[in-house]
Amino acid sequence: MLVFFVGIAATSCRSAKKITTAISKKDTVQNIKDTTTAEDLHADSLKYIQQLYTHIKTNIIECNTFSAKLKVHYEGSDGKDYEFNAFIRLQKDKMIWISINATLLGIEAFRAVITPDSVKVLNKLDKVYQLRSVSYLKEITHLPFDFNVLQSIILGNPIYLDSNILYYRKDIQGISVLSIGPVFRNYLTLNPDDLTIKHSKLDDVDLMRARNCDITYGLYERTDTVLFSAYRKISVAEKARLDVEMNFTKYSFNENLNFPFSIPKNYKRN
Repeated sequence: MLVFFVGIAATSCRSAKKITTAISKKDTVQNIKDTTTAEDLHADSLKYIQQLYTHIKTNIIECNTFSAKLKVHYEGSDGKDYEFNAFIRLQKDKMIWISINATLLGIEAFRAVITPDSVKVLNKLDKVYQLRSVSYLKEITHLPFDFNVLQSIILGNPIYLDSNILYYRKDIQGISVLSIGPVFRNYLTLNPDDLTIKHSKLDDVDLMRARNCDITYGLYERTDTVLFSAYRKISVAEKARLDVEMNFTKYSFNENLNFPFSIPKNYKRN
């Protein structure tokens, strides 16, 4: 909006009515000064947008490993609610290990290992396993999902954020920016005090697809130099809707981890 205003102001200056009478030196200096102010304002706006983008990138969590315990509330397209405890272990850019415990049964129900090119799942309740391509994530979420996107969601980093930021606005809710990438428009709202992410709304650039995703970030906690969002709410919609709430009750960075996963001989492939 500010960039739009500056454009209107600059156009108005160029369209000013010509004065055929003598123009005093004072008026001439004032006119040049006003034009310079408009140009400076536009430059300041672009500079501020760049600073915002740089700060967002600076807040991105970088780590070698990450582990967490969390409570998950999940509502699928069938309208049913599910609650379970999950344990996550992550080795940056290489592997994500997930164990899901059935809350009522108090036992491990599923175990999965996700790499940049594969998804392996053990269903311990039915004694079956799945070996799938990483494109399986796209089928579940109805988004152009890959390993890096899932890794960013787990760590609380922004997803589908493009440097092509066209707009920003400040208000009592925080600072909002609009970035447009090849797939999504990302309406990102930042907390005013530390510029951590408060909300991300993704809308499909392709109007025929009408995919959208809302992510809310909350309960920021500082661990060493890391600001970590211990609460997320994610809503994804296209033909079906998917709602997930995640509450991280325990987490740590850069510890030595193992990723146990083996398929028992009596399990059948699904």
